[in-house]
Formats: sequence, structure tokens, C-alpha cells
Amino acid sequence: MSEEKILTVELERLQDYSFKIDFGHEGMEALVTDEETPLGKGVGPNPSMLLAAAMGNCLSSSLLFCLKRARAEVKGMKTRVNAKMTRNEKGRWRIIGIDVDLNAEVDKEYFAQMERCIALFEDFCIVSKSVEQGIPFKVKINWA
Repeated sequence: MSEEKILTVELERLQDYSFKIDFGHEGMEALVTDEETPLGKGVGPNPSMLLAAAMGNCLSSSLLFCLKRARAEVKGMKTRVNAKMTRNEKGRWRIIGIDVDLNAEVDKEYFAQMERCIALFEDFCIVSKSVEQGIPFKVKINWA
């Protein structure tokens, strides 16, 4: 049986290339994004940074969830994401690869749980698996 949810995020242009992103959750502040100079002023993360952050956050959360379910004590976790960007044949910037380095601080007594989770956690990350599969999308423009 297929289950479906719709996730809605609304963006509103503030000025130049700066946008306010409303996630539609009461009590959650909007996020301001911006392009780097020379287009924007860099007052917030740009879309490429958000993609890298989403990958790292999702994979970190998936690993943490697995470790907690396995009753492994996680003392700390740090994640570094490197998104490699290059220009394509038309000179347009594209992300051509994303490397995620997860560092979970666990005692040696939990290494068995860690090994089990390493084999499982990626499959539960919505963002990385969706990107890996190539998310289809449609664009519709409404003129005012």
C-alpha cells in the first residue's frame, strides 16, 4: 500500500536574491537565504548550501536514530559535508558530488551496534536516497 504526504514550503522574495522561507510550522522561525556576492549579499545560506546541509543532517539523524534504537550511547556527533561544484559545458555551476563525513562519538562497548547501524542507516535517509535516485520535478510559472 502506497502512502503519500505533501511537504509544502513557501518562499517570498525580500530583496535582490534574498528570500524568506516559511516551513509552515507554528513556532518555527522563517529562514532567510541569499546568494553569495556578486549576486546577493550572502546574508544567509544559498540553495547549494541548503542541499549540502539537508544531506548531512538527514544522514546524521538516520545514524543517530539507529544507534539510539540499538541502545548505543552517543556522546557526540559531528558531520562535515563537502559538495563539489564545477561548471558544465554551458558554463553553469552544478553540484557533481557530495561527500559526507560522519563522526559519531561512541564507547568501544557499542561498536557492534555501530557496525550494524553503518550497514542500515543510509537506506532510511529520505534526502540522500531521493537525491541518489534523481528526483523528478515540474516547474510552473504564473504571471501576475
